[in-house]
Amino acid sequence: MIRVLKPGATEAETTEADRKVRQTVEAILEDVTARGDAAVRDLSARFDKWEPAAFRLSQAEIQALIDSLPARVIDDIKFAQTQIRRFAEAQKAALRDIEIETLPGVRLGHKNIPVASVGCYVPGGRYPMVASAHMSVLTAKVAGVKRIAACTPPLNGVPPAATVAAMALAGADENYLLGGVQAIAAMGLGTATIAPVDMLVGPGNAYVAEAKRQLFGRVGIDLLAGPTETLIIADDTADAEMCATDLLGQAEHGPTSPAILLTTSRRIAETIEAEIARQLAVLPTADIASVAWRDHGQVILCDTDAELVSEADRIASEHVQVLTREPRWFLDRMTNYGALFLGKETNVAYGDKVIGTNHTLPTRRAARYTGGLWVGKFLKTVTYQEVSPEATAMIGEYCSRLCAIENFAAHKEQADLRVRRYGGKNVT
Repeated sequence: MIRVLKPGATEAETTEADRKVRQTVEAILEDVTARGDAAVRDLSARFDKWEPAAFRLSQAEIQALIDSLPARVIDDIKFAQTQIRRFAEAQKAALRDIEIETLPGVRLGHKNIPVASVGCYVPGGRYPMVASAHMSVLTAKVAGVKRIAACTPPLNGVPPAATVAAMALAGADENYLLGGVQAIAAMGLGTATIAPVDMLVGPGNAYVAEAKRQLFGRVGIDLLAGPTETLIIADDTADAEMCATDLLGQAEHGPTSPAILLTTSRRIAETIEAEIARQLAVLPTADIASVAWRDHGQVILCDTDAELVSEADRIASEHVQVLTREPRWFLDRMTNYGALFLGKETNVAYGDKVIGTNHTLPTRRAARYTGGLWVGKFLKTVTYQEVSPEATAMIGEYCSRLCAIENFAAHKEQADLRVRRYGGKNVT
């Protein structure tokens, strides 16, 4: 039996919030479409109080920011990027071009071609998201993308040195100090000073996610990322301290970040609220995490491990931590998740910052049908075919009859022409 001991926000509440965001973003995109750079500059001044002579950072400005950082910070960034590059390269190696002969004289194949240009959004605001530069810019670079533009907002009116360093070290070709919807609009629509890209990637707030959604089709996107989510699966081998720590570790992202405890342990279910209150009392980001837990936190008690799996797959969370006696049992059975963290020795922060897997992941139950950002997202798998004269005469007869079934006369003539020309037959 599955019992919800603490419910989260209702769908109606989140739908109304989405409507307001959608209207705001529509107006901004229309403004940038109409006024280009002038609109971008006005929006940057309005939202970020940032009006530089140029939004694109020069190489000298980038180097000065890198030089301003302690050597340990640069070393740590490079360590994280080495892990992410290593995993991305292994993923790319698993993808290969193919060509097979399906019938004598019929060759079919596919090629994996990198997207030509990508715009990477690296969030800022309250938290300068240094790691997002690795996840988007570096992964695109490994995929072979030729032009990478990266945007990040100023932090309290100044460039976030560590974020800019990470963007540059990851291999961005163009680095812009520009944030929010105006950054997404500039990269997606293009202006007089920023050439449009073919694809937009990277996480962001609700307005950034909505801008990507509205531009999808005109450009490609990685996925529609909502507020960060975490799901803790715990049995009686877990403890409330670790469960609470890992729930709050993601709840601090924002006041609308869902954090869910799914457990077969009544002991943990009944003590988690007190433990979260204890930790919030000393957590520096409690102003955010407490609101997220109050409004979007959930506690769900199950009787069996099978119920844990079925409920976890229903929730389809972005991050899933498995704090149980046999974590890989869940790896073998679960199907809906963005990233899985197996055992008490790992956690979402590792995946977010350093371990090598990508942290841009599906939210709002999108894990039912997609995975997260990875090197393959930057590759177009395109097909081709090549047919010999003898094979085209044979295939053409089948194609002709199949076109006739569908009443496609011009399609049929394409096939009939080949049969007449290469098979020596009169086809009617």
